Amino acid sequence: MSGQIIAREGTAELGVQLRRAGRRVSFANGCFDLLHAGHVRYLQAAKQQGDVLVVGINSDRSVSALKGPGRPLLPAEARAELVAALEPVDYVIIFEEPTVEAMLSELRPDVHCKGPDYTTETVPERPLAESLGIAVAIVGDPKDHSTRNLLAEIARRFPKG
Repeated sequence: MSGQIIAREGTAELGVQLRRAGRRVSFANGCFDLLHAGHVRYLQAAKQQGDVLVVGINSDRSVSALKGPGRPLLPAEARAELVAALEPVDYVIIFEEPTVEAMLSELRPDVHCKGPDYTTETVPERPLAESLGIAVAIVGDPKDHSTRNLLAEIARRFPKG
């Protein structure tokens, strides 16, 4: 099953529908700029935390602010389509905000999943999640791959000129 891409303003309604259906919702987020095995493993592990996996995708402006000039490589709509096509993903929402706090408040998932580059203490949204009764889980394999490293390797292997 591939995921559905939901408009940002539909976040709260999606949460209501999933809770009414008695579904355990896990939420993951990221830029997903150049999809790699670490992303897939992160999303597979996040899906194991619930019945339904909702994924927040950073907007183009947000990725540029986080990652710097030249990023993102792909526009948000393309990144959302790629992530939505992955088997573990049920829903994808593109968000503009610098953090996912507003999405957590609206969606009210059971679990907020972050990758292994965080600890439960360093998750920026942890205080809000705890106040809303949302568990925080660190999921995925060790962070030994990244889009930044892939781009550097491509540049090394295929120098200009």
